[in-house]
Order: sequence, then structure tokens, then C-alpha cells
Amino acid sequence: YYIDDIRRAKELASSGIHYVDVGTSGGVWGLERGYCQMIGGETETVQRLEPIFSALAPTIESAPRTPGRSGPTTQAEHGYLHCGGAGAGHYVKMVHNGIEYGVMAAYAEGLSVLQHANLGNQEIAKNAETTPLRDPEHYKYDFDLAEIAEVWRRGSVISSWLLDLTAQALHREPTLSSFSGRVSDSGEGRWTMKAAIDTAAPV
Repeated sequence: YYIDDIRRAKELASSGIHYVDVGTSGGVWGLERGYCQMIGGETETVQRLEPIFSALAPTIESAPRTPGRSGPTTQAEHGYLHCGGAGAGHYVKMVHNGIEYGVMAAYAEGLSVLQHANLGNQEIAKNAETTPLRDPEHYKYDFDLAEIAEVWRRGSVISSWLLDLTAQALHREPTLSSFSGRVSDSGEGRWTMKAAIDTAAPV
């Protein structure tokens, strides 16, 4: 948590220890692909450690160069970035995770809507707790979610690595029955929302 970084950096500075916080992304695949690194700390300290960050980062070839960029490549283009002082790395990583969770939730909810598009073909319970389906003929589609995820990977504006992983999971197990429907709260989503509230950033 970036607030812990700010405190730790101050405490350790009195003992002559230079504190660096590094948010990483890439998961278990980082071993082969390299790790995206978001770094916070004193400029001189980060510069001294740069060979380590460079060795752990993806190569410049991991993504096409952004149109319009020219001249020497930057740290970010190599997959690591000194974001600012103490806590800056974990602050950027915190927001990264907030975005990641939102994207995953959007995929899950969208795929759920597709999965339920065949409700008109099913016998619906009639009771006081269930809203009746008014137009069953509008919901008679049996969509292949694995194939839809696959087609979205190719040229779609919502294509992403997270979608790649979703497509892999659906191909291996179309019902996803071995996956839990519950996701633990690791804190980053709430921390991102708190930062947005504290700074009056619209989210």
C-alpha cells in the first residue's frame, strides 16, 4: 500500500536506508514475458538499480511502438518506469489493479448476459419472487461463449490479454464449473476508490 511506503521510506531514511517500492504486473507469465514494473523512490537510488529493472522487464519488442513516438526509447517503452517519489510505484500499481478488476468484471457481466440469452427456451418458474420473462421469443439464442471470446480477440476494440486468458479458460472448460464464483477482496480496488474520493476524481 503506497501510504505504508511513504511511512517506511521516512523511517528507514533516518538509518541511511534508501527505500524503493516496485509494483509489478505480469503474474506467473512474467518469468517468460518479463514484468511490467512501476517504481517509486529517490531518483539516484532508482538509477543505481536500473540494470535490475531492465533485466526483469519485457523487451522493447513486447509491443509495437505507439504511433507518433520518435527518437530514443523511454523506460516505459522497455516495460518499467520511475513514477515518482516514495509510494509512487505502488500508487500506480493500485490504480492498475482497480482498472484490471473493472475490466474483468465487465467481461464477466457481458458474458453472463450472453449466457442468459437462451432464457426464452427454458421453463421459467412462476412465483412471487421471480419476475416473468415478458417476451420469451426475444431470448432464444444459444451462444458459444468460447467462440465469441475468440472472435473478440481478433480486431475487436475490447481485445486484451485478459480476454486472451478468458478465451483460453472457456476453450478448456466451457462451463467454467471448476472456477469459484467468488473473488477475494485484496484491497487494491477499495484503495483505488478511496484515492478517488479523497482527490475528488470522477470514477
